[in-house]
Amino acid sequence: MTALEVFLPMPLERCFRRFAGHLRSYLLLGLAGCSLVLLAGCPSKTPVATAPAPPPPTAPTATIDASPATVQPGQPVVLTWKTENATDVKIDPLGSVDASGSKTLTPNESTTYRLTAKGPGGVQESVARITVLSASDQPPTANPMEEALPTDASTRLDIFFDTDDYSIRPDQFPTIQNDAAFLKEHPEVHIVVSGHCDEMGSTEYNLALGDKRAAEVKAALQKAGISPNRIEAISYGKEHPFCQEETDTCWRMNRRAHIVVTQRSQ
Repeated sequence: MTALEVFLPMPLERCFRRFAGHLRSYLLLGLAGCSLVLLAGCPSKTPVATAPAPPPPTAPTATIDASPATVQPGQPVVLTWKTENATDVKIDPLGSVDASGSKTLTPNESTTYRLTAKGPGGVQESVARITVLSASDQPPTANPMEEALPTDASTRLDIFFDTDDYSIRPDQFPTIQNDAAFLKEHPEVHIVVSGHCDEMGSTEYNLALGDKRAAEVKAALQKAGISPNRIEAISYGKEHPFCQEETDTCWRMNRRAHIVVTQRSQ
């Protein structure tokens, strides 16, 4: 007899044997289940869709225009502006304004109006300049002495420039040399050199370009021996075009420096 038979009664022995058999079966089933899980492997993770990044805010736009751009003192001017994608719109020196609109002004002096449009997408600016003419700003009137400045055609020729350029072209130096020779022969004569531009570009840009063209001609005359005290350089930008047709030929004629006799020294 085994030790188990000695110390355990028969009914309890059978019960224990049956329990041991069931325990063995459960252990075998558990091992089989684990094996199946290991063989099947871990389930793959389902990819999570990523939401696309929102598009960046649209940059604002801004345009401003003055009509007419050149006036006499007290003459009305209509200032018109338009912006898009802006939450804060100002016109210096007027202050805050609607996103788009117009305003009638009667300026007494030349003024630059700066439009600033701010929005989530950034800042955009635009400018419009109103020029108020005074007596000194009026374009010089024709003077008989102007026709006396000699050229091959017996009439005064302007000095012409290339687009967006203020350097004197080689083919324009004969005109400057003829003018310098005349001024040397007439030391009592004083002149105004006015710089002019075509209609391309802003008012401020063309005023600056016209100033450089006039200064370049003045410098060339000085180099030719003419005293700078006899020469005044001014710029009209695109305000006083010689030709008003919207053609390439016309615009070439407006890219010029013009010389006018203003006075004779006493």
